[in-house]
Amino acid sequence: MYQTGNTIEGILDQIAHHDLVLPAIQREFVWDRDQICRLFDSLMQGYPFGTFLFWRVAPWNSDKFRFFDFVREYHQRDSPHCPRLGRIHDAKVTAVLDGQQRLTALNIGLKGSGAWKEPRKWWSSPDAFPTRHLYLDLLWGHQGVVDDEDMKYRFMFRRDSDPCHAAGECWFRASEILGLDKASGMRKWVRKYVADDVAADAAFDTLYRLYQVIRKDHVIAYYEEKRQELDEVVQIFIRMNDGGTPLSHSDLLLSIAVAQWTRYDARKEIHDLVDNLNALGQFWFSKDLVLKAGLMLSDIGSVGFKVDNFNRENMESLETQWPAVKATLKLTIRLLAQFGFTRATLTAHNALLPIAYYLHHSKRKASFLDSEDFVQDREVIREWLARSLLKRGVWGSGLDTLLTALRRVIRESGGSRFPIEAVREEMARRARSLVFEAEEIEELADMGYRQAGVFALLSVLFPFIDPRDQFHVDHIFPSSRFTTKQLRDAKVPAEQWGDFKQMANRLANLQLLRGRENLEKRAMLPAEWLKKRYPKKTDRRTHQEDHLMGPVPERMLEFGSFYGDRRQRLRQRIDDLLGNQSSSDRSGDTSKIAY
Repeated sequence: MYQTGNTIEGILDQIAHHDLVLPAIQREFVWDRDQICRLFDSLMQGYPFGTFLFWRVAPWNSDKFRFFDFVREYHQRDSPHCPRLGRIHDAKVTAVLDGQQRLTALNIGLKGSGAWKEPRKWWSSPDAFPTRHLYLDLLWGHQGVVDDEDMKYRFMFRRDSDPCHAAGECWFRASEILGLDKASGMRKWVRKYVADDVAADAAFDTLYRLYQVIRKDHVIAYYEEKRQELDEVVQIFIRMNDGGTPLSHSDLLLSIAVAQWTRYDARKEIHDLVDNLNALGQFWFSKDLVLKAGLMLSDIGSVGFKVDNFNRENMESLETQWPAVKATLKLTIRLLAQFGFTRATLTAHNALLPIAYYLHHSKRKASFLDSEDFVQDREVIREWLARSLLKRGVWGSGLDTLLTALRRVIRESGGSRFPIEAVREEMARRARSLVFEAEEIEELADMGYRQAGVFALLSVLFPFIDPRDQFHVDHIFPSSRFTTKQLRDAKVPAEQWGDFKQMANRLANLQLLRGRENLEKRAMLPAEWLKKRYPKKTDRRTHQEDHLMGPVPERMLEFGSFYGDRRQRLRQRIDDLLGNQSSSDRSGDTSKIAY
């Protein structure tokens, strides 16, 4: 049923009194501050505001569902989620099915505040998220300015301590309009801060326009749905939100899980798990990964975010297995952190899902991380993960089909060991072979220091390194030695400077060193550092052989020959480990798994 409008002030009063709430199927608030400002500008310019869809829940039905409040005091780090309301018994409730983002933006702008991270500040810093309120520059329109995005009115989130009345500006805190209900009061406010008569008239016009838009104009129009069955309402919600960018499939899955879980608060569980996983290592996972892992580990359909996977039966299955899913994901992330991966080096988050499924299916516990019984299993998993991250296109298109197939292969393997052969064959059958061709091997041999795959490659080339010791990617010849001044002082011919600078950041000048050793080494030349680190000549030779260095020159002048020799050795090892070698060539060597 279509209903004609209410004022913005009226709708915000409904939100404040919890007469208007959010159903559990709604997602979080996702707009940024610029989107909020654009919404207010559009309202001021009289652009269409859009129609809302409300769900009128009958009193006899209200206590069957979970509802959430609108965000008002938004904090990007500490309070980004919609507050949960208690059970609502025997009361009329109107829930928003379409329009949450717009209404929340109005609520933050006119009733609350926003705190977004400042650039170049640490997330953990106490001053990284200053509280800001929405302000309107009353003199912006007077200057006849329209910006590149056709914004006629200048709204901005500002700190209350920011100067409000500098030359050519008059900032009015938008929430104060709710306390001004007479033109005389508005004109008095303007006269207090704007002396020029012409500018004061323009400022008053802008302020009065804000008053009309918020408190007088009936701009809120909506359709009202009165059906009471959740399944029917969910289908309406899907139809309203499943097109384009307004709602991602992962948001939809989370919303329906929230609505259908009975033992756990799905929204809280999933958000808390994301935070816990990121705290276990230096990662930056999102709810998308957790939701896909839920589908993967619970053996639900095809692993994709498809509406068919969101039915009640599947959500009940996911809820039943949720404690085990949570435990397995934590174990998986601890394993990846133990391998030395971070947010910078784990370049495809979905690569961890087959590992998680194997750990889940085989019921591995925390002992998997350090038990001698699983040494080879851990090494097989580590090399497979590194290979898959290095090979272009493995985790690209067709990902859901690949994950579903790998899940089946792992499930059918029995679970005593990670089924590397079966996984390899299935990936090859789907054009995801982990064998590297000659051209790819040449590219790997020239991989750069800042390329995300360099840690994975070094961990494959030097499997004797225990990444639990916090290894860093180190320049053998320190990068600080490759400035023009340093090269000139080292008497390197000028015509070689360009080549030296390029080679400095490529694979043949890189090694994995423990963090402590890397800090000790600093800008020392490798020969000098080796003598200091390993007083015994035999120990120095062992380090050089382990890292395929060969003879290490004492002067920068000889860096070119060192680089060329080591690149040749590295290229051969890459070919031996990753190239198209037969399994018979590798028999008996667990560090060279047949691919």
